[in-house]
Amino acid sequence: MMINAAFHTGVWTLIFFIVGMIKPKWPLFFLKKPDRFKVLIISTVLFMVSATLYGEGNRQAKLAQAPKPAAAENFDPASAPIPVPMPTPAPVSQSNSAKK
Repeated sequence: MMINAAFHTGVWTLIFFIVGMIKPKWPLFFLKKPDRFKVLIISTVLFMVSATLYGEGNRQAKLAQAPKPAAAENFDPASAPIPVPMPTPAPVSQSNSAKK
């Protein structure tokens, strides 16, 4: 789905860029003084949006196709390992170390 949106956004960006470079007044009809630099800036932003959509669509498609680990499906909380407390050595006092 996102890959299709990225493709369509890319096509519209290309059309916007070509038409804007030929006649900037057509795609930027709402501006008082449209110029080619504004068309270039808007086209760059739209290209980045379509590239991000394409990359995110690919990432989501790979995640959907990836097999889930079998251990996560068969997890039994009763068989989970239980932490066991371990004894710690007693700290050495300063008076004992001074006598030696």
